[in-house]
Amino acid sequence: MNVSFGLRAKRVLVAPLLGAALAGSAAAAGAAHADTAKPADPKPVAQERVLLKGSTTASYFWDDGSGRAGDTGMPAIGKPMQKGMFASPSWPLGTEGYVIYKGKKAPFFIGDRGPGVPSSNGIMLDIDAKTFADLTGGRFNPSTLMVTGNGGLGHIEVEYVVTKWGSGAGKKDHPVAFATGAYKRFDRTPAEPPRIVEAAPDKPAEKAGGAVATVAAPGAKTPAFVPAKAPAPAHAPAKVAAADSEHGRRDDIAQGESGPADIAGGLAVLAGIAAAGGAYAGRDRLRALVRR
Repeated sequence: MNVSFGLRAKRVLVAPLLGAALAGSAAAAGAAHADTAKPADPKPVAQERVLLKGSTTASYFWDDGSGRAGDTGMPAIGKPMQKGMFASPSWPLGTEGYVIYKGKKAPFFIGDRGPGVPSSNGIMLDIDAKTFADLTGGRFNPSTLMVTGNGGLGHIEVEYVVTKWGSGAGKKDHPVAFATGAYKRFDRTPAEPPRIVEAAPDKPAEKAGGAVATVAAPGAKTPAFVPAKAPAPAHAPAKVAAADSEHGRRDDIAQGESGPADIAGGLAVLAGIAAAGGAYAGRDRLRALVRR
């Protein structure tokens, strides 16, 4: 009876010690894995090609060759009238880009000439009627070729972005009036593309005089300069000593000195090994008693 009780007692001691040893080893392995794990590389951001940016007043048209509502005939590019076909008084036919109106974005390609006389008054873009209806929240009436249901809007202020110049005659720069005849001449010196600065909120740029400025995203307002923090005063011996002590402790650990976590893990492993040895010793003692 005593022998059985002694063996059972040793089993009770061995189980928790082995569990502690295994838990310590798993924690150490998890910490090592966390230290060596590398963050995923950020995905590259695609940059669009911008050749020209500006703003103008725009009207709308729909020239389908029917002669209705001021229709002046089929578009100059030789393609049927369609959604996305705009007219410019000076850009080359085939020029591509997009316009923005109150947050709404619409692509275009230049397929016709115009506005005519209105371009001399600053109306430098003619939007197809279907796109104009989408931008202003109205409806295109195919019977009258007019846009209704948008509060009577016939002209709007838009931002334009050119992403590709057409290969034919025309001015490759901000639009000018039809009366100038710029649409007839080939432009060998296109406008210099605007400089696009990508936002970099995580890496502020250092400026002279100790100020920090954040690089603004395209179209965003330029942020104000933020003065840099003043350096800490020289007369702070207690804080300096604490910082030196902490720095020294980190150096000792980096050079091989065991920290609290390392010591606890080692003790747990040794305790498990010792307990396992005790269990084997108890087994040998039990066999000896049985033989007697």
